[in-house]
Amino acid sequence: MTYAELEDFISKKMRMSHIYQPAMLMELMKHGGSVSEEQIGRALLARDTSQVEYYSIVTRDMVGRVLRKHGVVTRDSKTKTYELAGYEGLTPKEIENLNALLQAKLRSFEEAHGGSVWDHRRKGGSHVSGTLRYEILKDAQGRCELCGISKDEKHLQVDHIVPRNHGGSDDPSNLQALCYSCNAMKRDRDDTDFRVFRELLDHAEPDCVFCNIDSERVIEEEPLARVIRDAYPVTDLHTLIVPRRHVASYFELGRPELNACNRLLAAQRERIQERNTDISGFNVGINDGASAGQTVGHCHIHLIPRRKGDVKDSRGGVRGVIPGKQDYIESGGDG
Repeated sequence: MTYAELEDFISKKMRMSHIYQPAMLMELMKHGGSVSEEQIGRALLARDTSQVEYYSIVTRDMVGRVLRKHGVVTRDSKTKTYELAGYEGLTPKEIENLNALLQAKLRSFEEAHGGSVWDHRRKGGSHVSGTLRYEILKDAQGRCELCGISKDEKHLQVDHIVPRNHGGSDDPSNLQALCYSCNAMKRDRDDTDFRVFRELLDHAEPDCVFCNIDSERVIEEEPLARVIRDAYPVTDLHTLIVPRRHVASYFELGRPELNACNRLLAAQRERIQERNTDISGFNVGINDGASAGQTVGHCHIHLIPRRKGDVKDSRGGVRGVIPGKQDYIESGGDG
């Protein structure tokens, strides 16, 4: 390309969602027009403040903590500065010898472990397509699903809930949006044995109607949840979203199961509305515990289509589970 063409592209045609394009072109011009992928990667890394913040967390909560415990370093909590204990008493030759010992330690460890040195950064960090990444971040509404911080305050990453090296898949139900801080802490501290979860997923209680659903009743399914019509419908097309794992309470479901149930709820709502155009609303409900009306000890979510005029007065909706409490306007409550 000519200078004029490059100038026109940079000034008028370059559309940026990140710093990558100008940073890569600057690196190419810096090295005479040709540069390796690794060099470009290093240039991008140098501009990535999130990596500096990630390793600051590692320093504070891991390596710094260990060295403080052994009395090797001290930390000033106000300035966040570390000092090597006894450094002022070392001679230049002693410092040189200590550095040589440290270099030998590094070489020995890297030779013994190879690329696995950085597996803690790779865990669950395999590439997720741009389209899928967009969907996961959209579902999270641009916020970390653990701490709730906005993408405007911290960079969000798409994380494998069950890491790939534990058998986790790229299915959307196994992906979540985490800020880099929460993702760093999860990777360093998560010691869950995911094999236990898989065993529970495959387990079926012999006397549970939802563990042993006839396949002909299933109208839609995902790896972690299924959809059936209610056998005793409140209204036409009354639908149940049923997690596969035998668990009594909604509050015992894990994030992947919640993701799957929410996705199936949204999909069924859309399909039911397409099938029956007179539907004007829905009740979404869970009976959690015997006192709340739960008669089957396997969590399930009700999706009940509503139509104008299907009851005399629909105001208050789910408040009607307690007789006399549905009409919140007369009672002065909140709907």
